[in-house]
Amino acid sequence: MSDPVGLIGGASGPLHEGRPGPVRPQPTDGDAFRKALFGQLREVSAMRQDADKAVEDLLTGQRTDLEGVLLATQKADTAFQLLQQMRNKVMEAYQEIQQMRV
Repeated sequence: MSDPVGLIGGASGPLHEGRPGPVRPQPTDGDAFRKALFGQLREVSAMRQDADKAVEDLLTGQRTDLEGVLLATQKADTAFQLLQQMRNKVMEAYQEIQQMRV
């Protein structure tokens, strides 16, 4: 069976003539979205860790500013809720795409 488009043989076919080795995939908008999403996950995780540390410091007496602790916990909670809403919207879009007829 011949491969006129060059999809089966990797580096063979008319689309890959003159190119050495396998073709590397180009970055797409999906990659940018994935990087942004994982960046937000790391940021929310860091906020949560900071809030946990602030509460721990308050309980052990190393910290006395209750307002700062409350602010850190509210900030982490709000960021987490926003991330949950983003996840919910992505899941809704995915489910809507699944229901589309081709």
